[in-house]
Amino acid sequence: MISKDEIKKVASLSRILLKEEIEEFTEQLDTILDYMNKLNELNTEDIDPVFHIVEFGNVFRNDEIKASLALDEALKNAPQKEGAFFKVPRIIK
Repeated sequence: MISKDEIKKVASLSRILLKEEIEEFTEQLDTILDYMNKLNELNTEDIDPVFHIVEFGNVFRNDEIKASLALDEALKNAPQKEGAFFKVPRIIK
């Protein structure tokens, strides 16, 4: 069973200020840890580790050289432009 002092210590290390939530979190974390202990009882000796329950392959498309947007097309919806560039507010002094 996890104690209130342990909850306070973890909260302190996490820089989280807890007051009346300590009792609630103690009960919730105790329930979670009990469940984890039940999972530890399972025999997983002959089970291969997996990273995802559904197998999937690479979802990236092939790199292909294509023509990019024309300058006029790229700048046509720009709120502000200056010559061949987007004009944006200055953020560094």
